[in-house]
Amino acid sequence: MKALLLILVPFAGALAAAVWPSDRTRPWLLPVVGVAHAALSLWLLVAPPPMADGAWLAFDPLARALLPMVSLLFLLCAFYGVSYLRVRAERPNRTFVALMLAMLGLMSAAHQARHLGVLWIATEGLTLAAVPLLHFNATPRAFEATWKYLLVGGTGIALSLLGSFCLGYASLHTGGGGDLTFSALTAQGAGLSRPWVLAAWVLLLAGYGTKMGLAPMHTWKPDAYGEASGIVGAMLAGGVTTVAFTAILRVRAVVAAAGAGAVADRTLLAIGLFSLIVAALFLLGTRDFKRMLAYSSVEHMGILAVAAGLGRVGVWAAVFHVWNNGLTKGALFLSAGNIRRAAGASTMDEVRGMAALTPQSAAIFVAGLFAVTACPPFGPFFSELLIVRTAFAADRVGVAAVFLAGLLFAFFGLTRVVFGIVDGRPRVAARAGSRRFRETAGLILPPLLLLGCSLWLGLATPDVLRESWDAAVALLFPSP
Repeated sequence: MKALLLILVPFAGALAAAVWPSDRTRPWLLPVVGVAHAALSLWLLVAPPPMADGAWLAFDPLARALLPMVSLLFLLCAFYGVSYLRVRAERPNRTFVALMLAMLGLMSAAHQARHLGVLWIATEGLTLAAVPLLHFNATPRAFEATWKYLLVGGTGIALSLLGSFCLGYASLHTGGGGDLTFSALTAQGAGLSRPWVLAAWVLLLAGYGTKMGLAPMHTWKPDAYGEASGIVGAMLAGGVTTVAFTAILRVRAVVAAAGAGAVADRTLLAIGLFSLIVAALFLLGTRDFKRMLAYSSVEHMGILAVAAGLGRVGVWAAVFHVWNNGLTKGALFLSAGNIRRAAGASTMDEVRGMAALTPQSAAIFVAGLFAVTACPPFGPFFSELLIVRTAFAADRVGVAAVFLAGLLFAFFGLTRVVFGIVDGRPRVAARAGSRRFRETAGLILPPLLLLGCSLWLGLATPDVLRESWDAAVALLFPSP
């Protein structure tokens, strides 16, 4: 029941937001629900509840390893959201607040889903809930980005549904009872129809890979992240992508139980390296700092896929990197949102000298750059170092070489854009916009705390987190 509260509390908050009469006070529902959700997550992280066999929803080791990060990210974004919506007082916020809370409930459900159908419903509900949030600014470009997200996301919905059917049929084809819980599918193991399992893997990897933004299914990301508000971008990059990656990890465990783990690992390595290189090339060419964050997200999804294809240690590093990616991306999106609002533009041609106009946001943005590019002592340095060491230990020198080359090019691309907008003499239009924008504590402290959490993970990862990541790997790799 305690685990179900992680789903019910956000939905209750969403209903309250839908009927709350005041635009001025409604945003406070975000941190109220965020605090309750984070407290529950922390409680269950420290004292995990027992898990019933065959349960469709449960706070199992994988949910325990990843959902607290999403909860922490939402909590800090929620406090940011109160100040952000105060700045955007010209826009009604009923739909925005209600759907943000609904997204938290759906993310909680998707992380805890131990049934193929429940996972699909929660993930696709999450996709649809994000659509109106992307259109919050109601500009023609936001409208175009929303439609692109809906069309590409709809393709992902269809592919993951087909993949779910194939995996279900793989069970029925060999006399299974039609039980679509992941524990039952894994237990059937070698009894599953291998051709149907492989077909399911391809379709589910493409479907959930679209939600992650793996190349070449990443085409919705630059437009969506470029037009989304900072808080929505942070939850898409740190929350929705985490849900999709969790789905891929669960399906990979079933595929491995069916005897096709090597095939799954090779496809993860291939699509991960491809995403990494594609993102690095786009980062070298983009001049828009919000689209830059989208390509950086594609890069990090590639990093996760590569890590997931490297076996037990690689998956442990991937889970560690999910935390690092969520926290650093949250800091970057929120500080980038401040810069975008002050400058009134997002390209290097129109924005420069933000160190003088928004010094605190610019400082967080630069520090976030060093964090996300894996500079020590931030957390991403240690997770990416572990991935490289794992690749060398597995005698995959070529994988490690391409991986490092992608990281290097991405570093050059990111630094070119970030220092391009921070340094220099501010333009006249940006000066005028910055005079109307105040860097209040509510807009600065949340990204600063997210960055601090990333630093903390790098310097002193708590033992309880390490233990939860060990348990998640043991769930996904039941054989030693």
